[in-house]
Amino acid sequence: MRNLRVVVSYDGTRYYGFQTQPGGNTIQDIIQDTIKKLSGEDVRIIGSGRTDAGVHARGQVFNFHTDAAIPVERWAIALNTRLPSDIVIRCVDEVEPEFHSSYSAKRKTYRYSIDTNKFPDVFERRYRFHHPTPLSVEEMRKGLAFLVGEHDFSSFTSRRSTKTSHVRTVYEARIDASDGKLDLFISGSGFLYNMVRVITGTLLLVGEGKLQAGQVQDILEAQDRSAAGPTAMAYGLNLWEVEYLA
Repeated sequence: MRNLRVVVSYDGTRYYGFQTQPGGNTIQDIIQDTIKKLSGEDVRIIGSGRTDAGVHARGQVFNFHTDAAIPVERWAIALNTRLPSDIVIRCVDEVEPEFHSSYSAKRKTYRYSIDTNKFPDVFERRYRFHHPTPLSVEEMRKGLAFLVGEHDFSSFTSRRSTKTSHVRTVYEARIDASDGKLDLFISGSGFLYNMVRVITGTLLLVGEGKLQAGQVQDILEAQDRSAAGPTAMAYGLNLWEVEYLA
């Protein structure tokens, strides 16, 4: 039995997230059904992590075990011809039997996209949160800097988080700005439920002048969700990349 690792991109607009839900219509459900149609196997794919309803992915990773004789180089094209157009397999490779897309991941990067122009870009309306209010990007960058390093991110996760520990490490975080459009990139060892969206919502308050940049550190130290800003809209978030040791 082979263990295959797959990189997939998807537009999450019309799905209820990546992970299987009782109501169906998730990325995982669609891919598993497609694999069954292709190989006849009932497989359970293992994702690097879940993405919520409406969240997109440029580089989600999953793995699954298969006895199918399909050559590894044929899997991507075979799946793409059967998948809906808003889910695209980017590449497939064979990995060691113990590889696990979630447990083996060393670094994940998310991107949150914002449009501050007066009118939204119609071609990016599904992927970039429209916020037509002037923002101080420099103040947002100062606030973001307090989050780099190992911290307890209890203030920046949903109250519904079921994790026993909220300690995570942010390796790198930056905001790119051009033509009224902002892209927040944040890379870390792992992320809590709604973590990037709560960070974004808090930074928007900093950009608007409703919070001072230094208050981000106070919010972090409070370890209290009520201290942070709102949860930003799902459609601006994109799972950008998942990295593994070579």
